[in-house]
Amino acid sequence: MYDRIKKYIYFFQLAIKGTDEDLTTTSINRAIVLLSIPMVLEMIMESLFAVVDVFFVSQVSTNAVATVGLTESIITIVYSLGIGLSMAATAMVARRIGEKKPEEASKTAAQAIVLTIAISAILGIAGYVFGEEILSLMGGSDELIAEGKWYTKIMYASSGVIMMLFLINGIFRGAGSASIAMRALWISNILNMLLDPLFIFGWGPIPEMGVTGAAVATTIGRSVGVIYQLTQLLNKKGIIKIYSHYIKPQLAIIKRIISIASGGVGQFLIESASWIFLTRIMSQFGSEALAGYTIAIRIIVFTILPSFGISNAAATLVGQNLGAKQPERAEKSVWLAARYNVAFLFTVSIIFYLFTYEIVGFFTDISAVKAEAIKAIRFICFGYIFFAYGMVVSHAFNGAGDTRTPSIINFVCFWLIQIPLSYVLANELGFGTSGVYIAIISSFSLLAVISIIWFKKGKWKLKEV
Repeated sequence: MYDRIKKYIYFFQLAIKGTDEDLTTTSINRAIVLLSIPMVLEMIMESLFAVVDVFFVSQVSTNAVATVGLTESIITIVYSLGIGLSMAATAMVARRIGEKKPEEASKTAAQAIVLTIAISAILGIAGYVFGEEILSLMGGSDELIAEGKWYTKIMYASSGVIMMLFLINGIFRGAGSASIAMRALWISNILNMLLDPLFIFGWGPIPEMGVTGAAVATTIGRSVGVIYQLTQLLNKKGIIKIYSHYIKPQLAIIKRIISIASGGVGQFLIESASWIFLTRIMSQFGSEALAGYTIAIRIIVFTILPSFGISNAAATLVGQNLGAKQPERAEKSVWLAARYNVAFLFTVSIIFYLFTYEIVGFFTDISAVKAEAIKAIRFICFGYIFFAYGMVVSHAFNGAGDTRTPSIINFVCFWLIQIPLSYVLANELGFGTSGVYIAIISSFSLLAVISIIWFKKGKWKLKEV
């Protein structure tokens, strides 16, 4: 027993520190553990950030929480672009590493950074200029817009650091350097959590900013995280080494990045747009319902994001093993990671169902908001088992560079099923907000089933990147 505990501690320390092990030759279990531990810890910090952020904002006002919900529903477009580009970078870097071509992997990373900077500059300017119009379009009241407009403007102005944080961590994951990606996000989010109360409520020379302070704290934290990432890329000690001459645009590489990223961006834009519509449907039931929904989603994200860590590990192993010409090993990695994810989310769903009142009570004392959040969590956690499989398999497609397949599946499940079903159940059939939650469970369950069926066909093994 003592030896087993000692072994677990050793693996944990090794994963946190980082290792240069060849993930295409070591045992699959070992590879998943070495990648999953830092990736799960990375996502736990990201999810903790989301929960802490809404905790502080909820102490400002109901409108402040609703502002965060409305802004996040739109800014997920920025997240989608960042995630889509990071998926392309992960797939291409992992493939080159699997092929034992680290220099080509580094060139790919440099070109992805150049492309991301150009795209994010356009988004940041547009979002800052039209921040008030965005809140109005999403159904925000005049009072809400007056209180939250600067939160929205600042969050959009920070599009560059949001996308760079996603992208560069995707580069590190593709290279198997998951521990660096983990540290970048920890630095970013710990700083944000420390600054949140200072800027929201004021302290010393810092004036009280309310919900605007949350945007300021988040932007500072993410910016410092990006600075850390860049120092790691430029110190020439890791697998990925960026040199100045790599920055010169190389159209062949950029075209490949865009080709893969377009599917990834489309994939997440489709999902993001569906959440925008769901938020819009929720807003018609009042600020309390919207605030409760926002709190519930943040709590759910707290557990879903660590699952993304396991899924990201599967994506890296798929990319590297395909590069090493080991497609069967890539497939085994996916099924093993999926089983781990199911075990994790099944445990979480039980905890959520049993302790919903206590969990939600930590964030709000407003009875109407609390009741809505409890209802949302108890509904959605019933779909966790399906979420677990769907998440890992979708990431496996992306790791192979086949971002088109998940895009099509997302379109069917979210736009053709989730949005119409939400509207009909909530409005036409009188289910109210419960109809939205039923539609969420149904669409994600269908996504998992379709993804598994298509994955078993094996066409992703033939994808060239």
